Amino acid sequence: MLFIVAALALMGILLGAAAHTPLPLFLAASAAIGVWLMAFFIRERTGHKGS
Repeated sequence: MLFIVAALALMGILLGAAAHTPLPLFLAASAAIGVWLMAFFIRERTGHKGS
């Protein structure tokens, strides 16, 4: 239960910060995070085939 409360509080802080950033900066940061997550996903999928 404490984990859920902490996660909701963190999401509120991040969404509040995102609401005050300019749209081009927000979109650039979102794209960078998306690319990083996709690279991590591909690395994880291809790296564990031998295990």
